[in-house]
Amino acid sequence: MKIAIISGAIANKPFNGGATWTRLSWLLGFRKLGFDAYFVEQVDSDAPDLAYFREVVSTFGLDGKAALIWPNPLRVEGMDCHQLLDVAKHADLLINISGHLTIEALKSPPAVKVYIDLDPGFTQFWHESGTSSRLDGHDYFFTVGENIGTAACSIPTGGIPWRPVRQPVVLEEWPVCPNGGTCRFTTIASWRGPFGPVEYGGRTLGSKVREFRKYAPLPTMSDEQFEIALDIHPHDARDRELLSGNSWKLADPHIVARDPIAFRRYVQESGAEFSVAQEIYVQTGSGWFSDRSVRYLASGKPVLVEDTGFSRNYPVGDGLLTFSSLEEAAAGVHRITTNYRSHATAARQIAETYFDSGRVLGELVDQIGVCP
Repeated sequence: MKIAIISGAIANKPFNGGATWTRLSWLLGFRKLGFDAYFVEQVDSDAPDLAYFREVVSTFGLDGKAALIWPNPLRVEGMDCHQLLDVAKHADLLINISGHLTIEALKSPPAVKVYIDLDPGFTQFWHESGTSSRLDGHDYFFTVGENIGTAACSIPTGGIPWRPVRQPVVLEEWPVCPNGGTCRFTTIASWRGPFGPVEYGGRTLGSKVREFRKYAPLPTMSDEQFEIALDIHPHDARDRELLSGNSWKLADPHIVARDPIAFRRYVQESGAEFSVAQEIYVQTGSGWFSDRSVRYLASGKPVLVEDTGFSRNYPVGDGLLTFSSLEEAAAGVHRITTNYRSHATAARQIAETYFDSGRVLGELVDQIGVCP
């Protein structure tokens, strides 16, 4: 059985069930594909959330297959250090999500090293400006910005042969769920995100807040319910007032989506998703599509999201609807609520056809020649 190491952040992003699912989907997907899969997380601080990490490991049966690593001096939690180094020495594949793993003793030995870009635009602009070296030392480069390298996208490739990859979902972990009112549109979001604006080509490309403000009036244009599990800073009081003044209900993501189980419950008790994308994804035509939206689709929940250019790559109109203006968003809400069952069925079909982990990861390993 071939060995795959998946590296990413879980303990470094505690009480963020969505971010945890992002990493788990790759790990569980490779396991389902037939790999002997290990999860490795590099820790650069003295106080990661060990309790949260252990909870996730226990919940998903990853004992002995998941480890935290401190670089200086090398220290390991969750596995024996010598065992982990031996796993790396014999590994056939490293899936390095966002270039999280930089410790050479673990990064260098695997036979094939793959960089997975989850932040299209940020990754490439940082590389172009010389402020990031995380792309170094990899054999293949995949991005969820599926339009990068095409005429439809303004993100520079930096001479790197970026390959498109979709956000995988292990469908058995995300069954169709009939719970949730058909008129309840939700999403889970960070108002500003982890990164600041990017300056490129005379433009400032920012985060989700700049897009969401455009669509604040949407709840006042229909009788449906709109809710965001929103991570928003107290200093953003004016934006909070903007949302509440337009009938948005705000929930605390650290409560309703604090871990993978709570996150899944929140998604599956929704009727549909409504969300915008970060400005940088929209303005560059990146083709980015959220793994959160993939989980709504898998659960049989229609998705209405701002187009980043992904409509070039997926069928839209049934189950998955797009908008680029407030009027288009309102029309999408009406289309979903007036034919909900059909859209719910189509949503699951899109997840099965385009995002099933077996298909997504199977195509990836075929491209790099490391089949299980």
